[in-house]
Amino acid sequence: MSVSEAFKILTYKHCVEILARYNIPLARGNIASSPEEAIKIAENIGYPVALKVLSPQIIHKTDAKVLKLGIRNESELISAYDEIIRNAMHYNPNAEIQGVLVQEMIEGVAEVIIGISQDIQFGPVILFGLGGIFVEILEDVSLRVPPITKYDAEEMIQEIKGYKLLEGFRGKPKADIKAIIDILLKVSNMACELRESILEMDLNPIIVREEGKGAYVVDVRMLFKENQ
Repeated sequence: MSVSEAFKILTYKHCVEILARYNIPLARGNIASSPEEAIKIAENIGYPVALKVLSPQIIHKTDAKVLKLGIRNESELISAYDEIIRNAMHYNPNAEIQGVLVQEMIEGVAEVIIGISQDIQFGPVILFGLGGIFVEILEDVSLRVPPITKYDAEEMIQEIKGYKLLEGFRGKPKADIKAIIDILLKVSNMACELRESILEMDLNPIIVREEGKGAYVVDVRMLFKENQ
């Protein structure tokens, strides 16, 4: 992305609408603006749940301590809600807090990232790698210019050094690689159709479950051109 390129960070709600348009699986959740709303959402989803502050100024939620996982009941939820709001205000007093996302907890065997970025020469580029903090620590990613085929997606997955973790390392369950391929192909379609407007997208992490059980986006960030 050009440094001078004007951009807007989409709200979580808008991101969800775009993911739904391309049938990209997303962990169930809803946005709360109070502990009382959060309780109602959690009861509807079913415990355990995760809580995370939504703010365009707070990208790294773990660093800011605005993410709480495995909340098992109403008492834990109220405490966690208050704590992550305080942490957000302490981390960045000027941050715009758009709410708190209450989300189902999904257990998996691996976390991956799938993203889109804009290259000056090639246009949109698709990125794949291990997700969470690993993408920054290991910088172990593969790249392709869309549109990609199923064969391209398989290559992207197999190219990274962390592929062994997806295959089932030292007796651990094999990850649902077919589900990852499916998301890569859908992101390829998105990148092609939105090539004139999308600047960046990170689906990170995507929780990948055991083979045959799917993969689900649990965090998303999108940047679009300002005039779109």
